[in-house]
Amino acid sequence: MIVISYDIADDKLRAKFSRLLTKNGAIRLQYSVYEVNNTNRVIENLKLKIDDFAKKFDLDDSVIIFDVSSVKLKKYGNAI
Repeated sequence: MIVISYDIADDKLRAKFSRLLTKNGAIRLQYSVYEVNNTNRVIENLKLKIDDFAKKFDLDDSVIIFDVSSVKLKKYGNAI
């Protein structure tokens, strides 16, 4: 499982990135935080798409991918 967090200034680019994530199996946890709990193949394909998409970013934009497959998580509330 991976968790993806992003900060993208441009509204249109941010919306496109959000759609990219949801079309590839990501589940929104918070406004700019998504969870992907899928096969390694799907996750690796998504990472490649993010690499390609990141070429459009400005210097202030960022995406962070946390690989939490080996970490124990405890979720509360709506994050389940």
